Amino acid sequence: MIYLFLANGFEEIEALTPADLLRRVGKEVITVGIGSKEIVGAHGITVTADLCDSDLSASSFDSLEMIVLPGGMPGAANLAASSLVNEAIAAANKNSLPIAAICAAPAVVLGCYDFVCGKRVTCYPGFESQLSTAVVTGSAVEEDGNLITAKGPGAAMAFALTLVRRLCGVETAQKLKGSLQC
Repeated sequence: MIYLFLANGFEEIEALTPADLLRRVGKEVITVGIGSKEIVGAHGITVTADLCDSDLSASSFDSLEMIVLPGGMPGAANLAASSLVNEAIAAANKNSLPIAAICAAPAVVLGCYDFVCGKRVTCYPGFESQLSTAVVTGSAVEEDGNLITAKGPGAAMAFALTLVRRLCGVETAQKLKGSLQC
């Protein structure tokens, strides 16, 4: 199961692109709204999440396969303030499961974690200082161990395809990429 966390102020393209592509290849993606099932994105698009954070508990992470953290502000800050999101991050890292974050989320949500130390990461320009213990590359997408990060909205498709490749293999990702004409 993949949990994709949504908080008010999230960047819509960074959340919906990975959810869409992962579902296209048959992965179970559960969108989780922080504080409500109705979440308003940074550009005024309201999304109804599959679950509200109050529907989950620490045991919900027993079948976790990956977590996805979209950026956008104040969405990333709202994710960082969520105890449930932090429990999910801890569970994923403990089990060496992929933690995927894009835009502001690598810095704002993950920048305080020790497991980021020394890892190659990327984030939206201007947030690099919050990743002072990491190696910030500025690449569109970066993978280092169980950490997958991406730069911003323009990297959403490459980020999503990277997640598909990580979970389903190169052949599936290439086939999906071809069918999407990208």
